[in-house]
Amino acid sequence: MSDAGSELGLDSGALHGRMLQVARLATIGEMAAGVAHELNQPLTAIANYANACERLLAHPDAELEEVRRALREVASQAVRASEILRRLRALARSQPIERAWVDMNSVITEILQLMQSDARVHGAQLALELAEGLPRVSVDRVQIQHVILNLVRNGLEAVATSGAASPQVRIGSACSGSFVEVSVRDNGPGLAAEARERMFDPFFSTKASGTGLGLPISHTVVSAHGGTLGYRANQPHGACFYVLLPSEKAAV
Repeated sequence: MSDAGSELGLDSGALHGRMLQVARLATIGEMAAGVAHELNQPLTAIANYANACERLLAHPDAELEEVRRALREVASQAVRASEILRRLRALARSQPIERAWVDMNSVITEILQLMQSDARVHGAQLALELAEGLPRVSVDRVQIQHVILNLVRNGLEAVATSGAASPQVRIGSACSGSFVEVSVRDNGPGLAAEARERMFDPFFSTKASGTGLGLPISHTVVSAHGGTLGYRANQPHGACFYVLLPSEKAAV
C-alpha cells in the first residue's frame, strides 16, 4: 500500500480507482466548452421546431402532416441530446471494472461526437482511419474510452498552439499481429526529448495548467489490460501515441 493510500485508508487498488475517477472528471471538465456547444445544437433545434408547430397550429387550415414532421424532429433531437448526456454520465460514473470482448472500432465511434465537438472548439479537424475486420479485444469499454479521449485532447491542444496551417488529429485502428493498435496522430510540434523521457511520470506536464495525471493513468489502465501505451514521432512532423491491446487471436 502506498503512503498516500495509507493516509486515506485505501489500498492500492482503491487509490488507483479514485485517481482514475479524478482524471476522468478532469478530462470531461476540460471538454466542457465543446460539450455545451454539442448540447446547444439539439436544444436549439427543439425550440425552433416547437415554435414552428405552434405557428402551424395557429393557422386555420393547419397542415397536420407538417406538424407531425416537426414533432418527429423534436423527438429526434431530444434523443440526440439524451445520448450525449448518457455518454457523459457513463464516462463520469465511478463503476467496477467490466471487461468484455468488443470491437475496438465501436469503442472509438461511440465517443466520436464528443471528440468532434472538442475538435471544433480547438479549430482542428478530426479524422478516422479505422481498419475493417479487426479481431475483438477484451477491455473495460469506459476505461479505454477515457484513454482515447485523453490522447485525442492532448493532440488537439498541441495542434491548436502549433500554428499549423491545417491543424489535424487522426485516430487510426489496425491489426498488429495478435494485437489491435489504436493510434492518435497529430501534426503539431511533437515531443521534446525530455518530455519523451518523462511523459509517464506522475505530475509531469508540458502544459502550464496540466495536472500531469492523464498519461500516467492512461499508461496504468492500458498496462492493466495487458497492453502497451507508447509514443513515436509522426511523419513528417508531430506526435503519435499508440495503444496496443491483446486481441482474441492472442487468447487462442
